[in-house]
Amino acid sequence: MTDTVLNVSGVSKRFGGLQALSDVGIQIQRGQVYGLIGPNGAGKTTFFNVLTGLYTPDTGTFELAGKLYKPTAVHEVAKAGIARTFQNIRLFAEMTAVENVMVGRHVRTHSGLLGAIFRTSSFKSEEAAIAQRARELLDYVGIGRLADFKARTLSYGDQRRLEIARALATDPQLIALDEPAAGMNNTEKVLLRELIDKIRNDNRTILLIEHDVKLVMGLCDRVTVLDYGKQLVVGTPAEVQRNEKVIEAYLGTGGH
Repeated sequence: MTDTVLNVSGVSKRFGGLQALSDVGIQIQRGQVYGLIGPNGAGKTTFFNVLTGLYTPDTGTFELAGKLYKPTAVHEVAKAGIARTFQNIRLFAEMTAVENVMVGRHVRTHSGLLGAIFRTSSFKSEEAAIAQRARELLDYVGIGRLADFKARTLSYGDQRRLEIARALATDPQLIALDEPAAGMNNTEKVLLRELIDKIRNDNRTILLIEHDVKLVMGLCDRVTVLDYGKQLVVGTPAEVQRNEKVIEAYLGTGGH
């Protein structure tokens, strides 16, 4: 199996008269936490949405674990092996935590619609296994005690953890986290960093979009900086932090 989990090149996307992305690429190795940062309007979210099937790119080549994939629909990208969370939490509010994770796990089920309708023995067996796996994942992210609570009753930080558990339930090749620290207090950010470290240490691969540059620089193995839809810099956190173009884009004459 290749050590390159995600290999994307030549991604461009235009919205009317706005060139949102121009020839952007990214390469992520297995077990890395890879950061994607940039000033507001840099194209981070557009790139993220293209990778995960929310937007159709104008150009680009997309390869996941050595196999080409087409980012044409979210569910197809999930089947290919990319799971994502959203900046604005998207949970099933009236479902329990364990039910939310089970929904994620159904991407990998085999019984199908007829099994669900007729409640076949194989369907019942698979559902029991899914429920057990969902509870294991809730334990893994630190909220196992909340398995039977409705999602809407969970704290903000715990809802973020629930989203990550649901993403993990799809057995992804790549977990794409969209602003996971947004709205968190300092204590919640520390716990989030510990969880992302834990996931990485289990040889999983993470793409992280995050406005909290301190969090990114403390977590990531490599970082891509976008500005005005173009790649500004790619490198280690140390290389990125001392790059004059990055300093200018964030602090200087970049107009942000």
